[in-house]
Amino acid sequence: MQRRRFDRMFRKENRTRTVGMGAMGLIVGLALVGPSGLLSWSETLRLRDARAAQLAELEERRDELQHRVTLLSPDSADPDLVSELIRENLNVVHPDEMVIILDDPVEPAAR
Repeated sequence: MQRRRFDRMFRKENRTRTVGMGAMGLIVGLALVGPSGLLSWSETLRLRDARAAQLAELEERRDELQHRVTLLSPDSADPDLVSELIRENLNVVHPDEMVIILDDPVEPAAR
């Protein structure tokens, strides 16, 4: 009788210990190879650096566009920029200008 009770307690204790060790193993495994684990840390840093470079590029482009918007504001429009945009988008020329049509047009330089 005494032996059976001891065996039951021992099995229950073993089960509890096994479940606890399994949970600990799962936590350690996720800490190593999980989505935010040690093995994916370098990939996360690489993505962060790539996004920082992309953000810097977009901020530079935004500043360029903001400057052009400032130049086109109705209160103080830059006449040279307005003239350039009208010629580029509407194909407008002054009466005293001569138009030369090229067979192979060259694309304007990127801004």
